[in-house]
Amino acid sequence: MTALIDLSLLRSSPSVSPFSISHHQLPPRSRKPFKPRCSLAEGPTISSSKIDGGESSIADCVVVGGGISGLCIAQALVTKHRDVASNVIVTEARNRVGGNITTVERDGYLWEEGPNSFQPSDPILTMAVDSGLKDDLVLGDPNAPRFVLWEGKLRPVPSKPTDLPFFDLMSIAGKLRAGLGAIGIRPPPPGYEESVEELCAVILVLRFLNALLNHFVQTFSINKLYPQFITGVYAGDPSKLSMKAAFGRVWKLEEIGGSIIGGTFKTIQERNKTPKPPRDPRLPKPKGQTVGSFRKGLTMLPEAIANSLGSNVKLSWKLSSITKLGNGGYNLTFETPEGMVSLQSRSVVMTIPSHVASNLLHPLSAAAADALSQFYYPPVASVTVSYPKEAIRKECLIDGELKGFGQLHPRSQGIETLGTIYSSSLFPNRAPSGRVLLLNYIGGATNTGILSKTEGELVEAVDRDLRKMLINPNAKDPLVLGVRVWPKAIPQFLVGHLDLLDTAKMALRDSGFHGLFLGGNYVSGVALGRCVEGAYEVAAEVKEFLSQYAYK
Repeated sequence: MTALIDLSLLRSSPSVSPFSISHHQLPPRSRKPFKPRCSLAEGPTISSSKIDGGESSIADCVVVGGGISGLCIAQALVTKHRDVASNVIVTEARNRVGGNITTVERDGYLWEEGPNSFQPSDPILTMAVDSGLKDDLVLGDPNAPRFVLWEGKLRPVPSKPTDLPFFDLMSIAGKLRAGLGAIGIRPPPPGYEESVEELCAVILVLRFLNALLNHFVQTFSINKLYPQFITGVYAGDPSKLSMKAAFGRVWKLEEIGGSIIGGTFKTIQERNKTPKPPRDPRLPKPKGQTVGSFRKGLTMLPEAIANSLGSNVKLSWKLSSITKLGNGGYNLTFETPEGMVSLQSRSVVMTIPSHVASNLLHPLSAAAADALSQFYYPPVASVTVSYPKEAIRKECLIDGELKGFGQLHPRSQGIETLGTIYSSSLFPNRAPSGRVLLLNYIGGATNTGILSKTEGELVEAVDRDLRKMLINPNAKDPLVLGVRVWPKAIPQFLVGHLDLLDTAKMALRDSGFHGLFLGGNYVSGVALGRCVEGAYEVAAEVKEFLSQYAYK
């Protein structure tokens, strides 16, 4: 169920497109304090940021967007690259940080209305530790089963190679074909970019190579690799999603080794030649393949980062325009509660959704704006409900309890709901005693009709689906805790996605807009963990730029 748990970075408000900008200030640089001041603007007057003494100041970097990507980029710059980027500002259009991350606590329940969890990779653990959240980390049981609905029955997904003989979603012939594909015995790759659907036989076997891959290859969600269940990750259409863009690590294994297993062994050989540096001793060591969160939900991470950045995070600052300065820096103008405010910066990172960035960048580069406008974000709704424990079907209980990560529902099975997270089983203190908390996702690229449904109709659809396999048909109506519709939720990494992204980046670079970077989930990947990993990567790019072209 990691796939659904990673149903990621929806960037939106409940009634508008999934866009959340946050702005926070970082600690002042020691040599010259940086304290932007905003004054009330009368008419068209625009105030500029100043430092003590009235002298104009220029920031090292302005990060536009206070979702998890923007905040982590700023945090990475301050903690890893402070020598060149100590004056960092984060601006957010909304009145809170976190973007799509939406944790709600009420009446003894704690639930998520955006992403639900993350894979505890070292980058996200580093970010958590650096933000003071080490003691607040909570991890799911790595032995908890994941389920897939197939032919009316919830079936456990194999978690190790020895489970393969008992996996009844594949015939013996299908298992053999998948195994042969994994070692490279299959038709040669086509001369074009493959979709997820086209690689399904090869990819399916990865679940059974879990132990090998988890030990030697960077952690990634094996559950995401079932093309039939791809809607649990991207809420997308596997026939249109790009294998290279959506699941680049798996694609790379085939690219470098001719097969998944061949690529795995080549990766092992390369890593033996160049061993990794010692692991940060501060980081906890998760056991097995699991998922993580925090004691009071995912929102603890963006809030902790914002607190550490302090006054350099600017809320309710909506970017109005961006122009290049004669000295090579940038001038950004914002609509703020105090009026129009301008900031100057040596570099800028845009972590807002691609369609929002497209509108803002059009005056700078029509080609970049056109490329960014072509990314597709389908709608997704999260529906959180609670049932009494006795409402769960007996055959779905393990030792009298609902145990597991959750369940995925392939669209071929006649179920509208994409999948269900067992929130109260996954992490502690998520529901009152005797109650079961279920987070359900519905919608996606193949079901955009959810936008025309009322909240009540969405709840009815979810409840109707759950009674077909998990909830007793005669159980009482559920307690509805939350319904959140994200009209533009998850960017789809369709065939051609990477080409469009490269086009946008090259158009900016060729037009002379050096120091202007693109970031966010449409760049790094949709999983929460990938957004954090991508943040470190973008921060390194900014550091490299500032090291070479910093303006004095």
